[in-house]
Amino acid sequence: MDHNDANPTSARQFNHKLGMILFVIYLLLYLGFVLINAFAADTMETTAIAGLNLAIVYGFGLIVAALIMALIYGMMCRDGSAEDEAEAALAAKAKADAKQEGK
Repeated sequence: MDHNDANPTSARQFNHKLGMILFVIYLLLYLGFVLINAFAADTMETTAIAGLNLAIVYGFGLIVAALIMALIYGMMCRDGSAEDEAEAALAAKAKADAKQEGK
């Protein structure tokens, strides 16, 4: 197991939490699409915008929502490389100190 997986940095924890929040939001949007199709299929035939039915509008809406969420994730993600380097340096120092005490 990698050291970073055993002890995640705050940046990694933030990125994970943000990703899960966006995933749940998209999951709910998609669930709505599936449930409407499963239990009220006639609703999807309703003309919504510019002569397009609700199924087409909702489907393209899901695609646009996914792209927007990807942009949000990309902009809000934190770079944990500085934290990772600092933790690696501390771990190396602790290991060296322990090794020196053992002599």
